[in-house]
Order: sequence, then structure tokens, then C-alpha cells
Amino acid sequence: MSGRIKEEDVAHVRERSPIDEVIADYVQLKSAGGGQKKGLCPFHDEKSPSFHVTPSKGFFHCFGCQASGDVIAFLMKIDHLSFTETIERLADRMGYQLRYEQGNFTPAPAGNRSRLIAANALAAKFYQDQLNTSPLAAHARELMTKRGFDKGACETFGVGYAPDEWDGLTKYLREQGFTIDELETAGLSKMGQRGPIDKFRNRLTWPIKDISGDVVGFGARKLASDEEDQGPKYLNTSETPIYKKSQVLYGLDMAKKEIAKKRQVVIVEGYTDVMAAQLAGITTAVATCGTAFGADHIRIIRRLLMDDDAFRGEVIFTFDGDAAGQKAAMRAFTEDQKFVTQTFVAVEPNGLDPCDLRQQKGDLALRDLIAKRVPLFEFAIRTELALHKLDTAEGRVNALNATAPLVAQIRDKSLRPEYTRLLAGWLGVEVETVSSAVAQGVKRQPQQSAPATNEEEAPQVQWRPNPQEPRLILEREVLKARLQMPTLISNWREIESGAFSHPAYIQLAQIIAQADEKSSIEIEQITDENMRSLFTELNVEPIRADGEVTGHYVESIVARLREVGISRAIAELKSSLQRLNPVENEQEYNQAFASLVALETTRRGLHDLALRSI
Repeated sequence: MSGRIKEEDVAHVRERSPIDEVIADYVQLKSAGGGQKKGLCPFHDEKSPSFHVTPSKGFFHCFGCQASGDVIAFLMKIDHLSFTETIERLADRMGYQLRYEQGNFTPAPAGNRSRLIAANALAAKFYQDQLNTSPLAAHARELMTKRGFDKGACETFGVGYAPDEWDGLTKYLREQGFTIDELETAGLSKMGQRGPIDKFRNRLTWPIKDISGDVVGFGARKLASDEEDQGPKYLNTSETPIYKKSQVLYGLDMAKKEIAKKRQVVIVEGYTDVMAAQLAGITTAVATCGTAFGADHIRIIRRLLMDDDAFRGEVIFTFDGDAAGQKAAMRAFTEDQKFVTQTFVAVEPNGLDPCDLRQQKGDLALRDLIAKRVPLFEFAIRTELALHKLDTAEGRVNALNATAPLVAQIRDKSLRPEYTRLLAGWLGVEVETVSSAVAQGVKRQPQQSAPATNEEEAPQVQWRPNPQEPRLILEREVLKARLQMPTLISNWREIESGAFSHPAYIQLAQIIAQADEKSSIEIEQITDENMRSLFTELNVEPIRADGEVTGHYVESIVARLREVGISRAIAELKSSLQRLNPVENEQEYNQAFASLVALETTRRGLHDLALRSI
């Protein structure tokens, strides 16, 4: 990079980056009618979708948290990118070669995202080349073959080999122009006793990609014995400016479209489990990267599933059948309440993980495992019951005391009676006994941490007009019509200054009045951040017309707005006339009266126009 990106290239990239396609990499969007699309907001938790996108205008707006902007603002906000990094990413996405202006250029710091992404991408290629060509990688290739993965599978998932030498990758990336600071910041190198050395050595590597497909880190499995390498079996990239393990799911870049399409996600435990599941036809499989499945992962999945009351999908956890797997399942049970959709568990009876199951019994066995999933509530309750001796009275009482609180935790009240009956059958006690125990557990429960509603998460900002306030709806509709369909309003400057009553609407109307008639307003023309937010909000909010928005409809609402504004002026003028003495202030009185007559005539004409245009 040799300078500032040319303005015409910035405009080219912005205009040719469809906002709905870019956002679809992060959020599942559904049609909302009128050329609008909507989904669950990626910037705050919500129960029902309030995040709207208008592809024709190139804007997004969340009516819950008020986040808004264009395609550049979206990427900058969601991936914490600088403006330049965002333009470069969008240009790469469309295969466009950017041009840079010379002079006044400061080299990017070591933490620059684009540099770290580039270093990781080259490291991934280096590792893959080593696996494919190096004689020293024979034992790595042999291990993958034994696990059921041929060369084609390894290439599909980018599996590589970190050579058993101190600084092979470090030297290679230094030759490509990267500094030691950049390599350390990216987590690819670290300082040894005699200088920088590779983070990974003599290990199989898996590139970890973010949701958009950029390599942000690596997972690595050791190949040496414990005596030769005392490090952990699996080693991940440490946290970096571009890699946050709690916010990344391995395989999500490949699975995201299938997750959105099938409304299903399968959570497995390791990199080879994702490979096995994907190759077996379970195209919605993903895995965490060296950390427990948590709240940030849930938020990512909910956005892709459009996890709300109207559109429910499936989240399926696969766990090993051992004690650790059961513990993980119970931990998932506590997180289940953050989903609206139903969650399931698929556990192989013999304790095989998905990779081993596919290797030993084939693809069909793995698909059958997922097909035979059981609800997570049932699995959690049965897991707890297995710890008690149900053939004794004491055992049944202890089991009831342990499992009734689990039923009480179920957020969906409609499911509690059914699980109460099931639990009674599993215990062999009366339903009334279980129901009473569950009721006691409900009373002891803290307020459920359900996905927040839009109102809870995003209180109304004081300066912002309430979209539902009846007296302001007409003002809002006229502003929306002017912003979304400027050619249908040719007389904007004729609208009386008193037609708008809310300060925010008055300010936006003044900004519009300064623009050319019938021309679109560009967001760059607005410097006030509040106005920019309101501008995008009104650009994406559907117009309240019954059916198609026509010129007659727009003419009608403009006439009605002007009529309201003139009616206010008439009321003020009448009040002034009452205070004037027609004898002592004859000239002033006559002028005011003439103005009143003129306003009344204009008002009647606008009233008739509004009626004719409906």
C-alpha cells in the first residue's frame, strides 16, 4: 500500500458492493416487503428482528439499537475495521484493484488488520505447501489418512503442516516483507532465547477463518510424543487484534449459507469432527476453537438462524459419551435459555466422536447419529436421573429434588407440563408430586435470561422522534417519501416552515431544502451524527401506503402535511387578530385579516387536493 485510496475508487467500491449481500455474510435476511429485508440485529441481542436493510438505497438501520449506515459503516462497526481496511476488504471481495495517491503516507502499524490478515493467509499457504510437498511431513500425511481424510479433503479444509524447525515460517514471512512486530502481533511467531521463532512446530495445522472467510488464526495438533514435545495436544493461536476465540466458530465460513438455508446448526468439538461431518453430508457443522461454547457463539448462531418466535430452527450439540462430554452437555443446558429455537443433543452410545464414528462405521452412521438427536431438556434430565438409584424410595426422592429444578428452568412455559409428565413417568411417581416440586423450583428461579426484546435493549433516545407517535406520523411519512422517492415531490420548498413540529424533523427538512429539487440526498452531505442516523432510519423504514407508493399518494400526504401546517398558522393568526383593535390598529388588522383569508383559501385547496389524490 503506497498512500491514500483515490476518492473515485472509494466511490466505485461503495456503489458496487451490494449491502444485502455483504450483510448476508453475518445475518440471515428475510424479505420484509417493499424492497426491504430484515433480520436479527448483529449489534444487540433481540428476540424479534428489527434490523432492516434497503438494498436500493444501500442503507441498514436497526430500529432497536439505532445502529445505521451504509455498507462501509456496517463492516467498520461489526469487524472493528478502519475506513481504509474496509475499502480494501470490499475491493478484494469484488476483485477490484485499488489505486493510491502518493505522498503524506504513514506506514500502517503492526496491528493493522489488513497486514495481519495477509500474514495469516500466507502462513496458511506455507503450511499447506509443506503438507503437500515436504518429505518431512510424511508422518502428518499418514495421520490424516488414518483418520479418513485424503489429500482432497485436506485441501478443502486447508490442513497444513508446521515444519519441525525453529523459524521456517518466520523466515519465509520476513522474506515477504513482514516485520517481527507484525508476526508477533499475528500470533505466528514468538521471541525465543536467540531471536524470533515459529509459534507452531511439528504440528498439523488448521486455518481458522472468520465468518467472511479471512484467516485469523490457527489450530494445531502436535505430532511428536509427549517426551519429545511436552506442550498441549492441541494449541491455538493466542488472542490477537483479529482473533478472539470466543467470537469465532471453526467451519462457519463454509457452513453459514447452509445454516441459514436449513435453519440448523450442528455443534461438534474439534477440527476433524467438523471435517468428518461436512464430508458426511452434514453441511451445517461447526466447532469452537479451544474454548467452551458461550454467549458470543450463541449470538452469532442466532443471527444466522434468525432465531425468533416466528422462525424456529434447530441447534444440535454432539458430545463424547464420556463424563467430560456429559458435563459439556449439562453446561450447554444452562446456555439453552438464550436460544428461542429448540436445542438437541446427539451422543454416540459407544463414546465415539464424529470423526471416529465416520472412520469406523462410515458416513451413514454419522448422519444417523444426527437424525436420532434428542431434546437437550430430555438429555439433561435423564443424565441427572442416571446418577440416582431409582429402585429405592430415597433414590427417587433425591432424583426428584435434583431434576425438578431442571424442569423449572425451561423458559418455554408450554413445555414445562409435558416434561413434568415425562419426569413423573421416568421416576415412577404421581404427576401431582412432580408438578408441585417443579412449581417450587419456578418460585426459586431468578428472572429468566431470555433473549432481550428490542424495547429492553434499546430505550428511546431523547432527541429521536417516536416513530409511533400519532401526531408525528404524517411528518415522518413525508420525509420518508422525499428521501426514498425524491422524484415524486417537486415542490419541497413550498412546504410551509411550520409544517414540521419535531426539532429533528425540522432539522432534516432544512437539510433537504438545501439540496437540489428531485435529487437524492447523499449521506456524505450530512455532518451531524444524529441526523445521519435519522437519515438512514427513514431511508430504510417502509412507507405506510396501502399497496404501491404512487405519485398520487405522495401528493396526498404532502398536501395533508401542508394543510396541518397552515392550520397551525391560521390558529396563531386568529389569536393575534383577537388581540388587535380594528380601529386603533386598522392597517395591521387589515393586513392580518387579508393573510387569514389567503391562508384559508390555500388550506381549502390543499384539503381538496389531499382528498382527490387518495
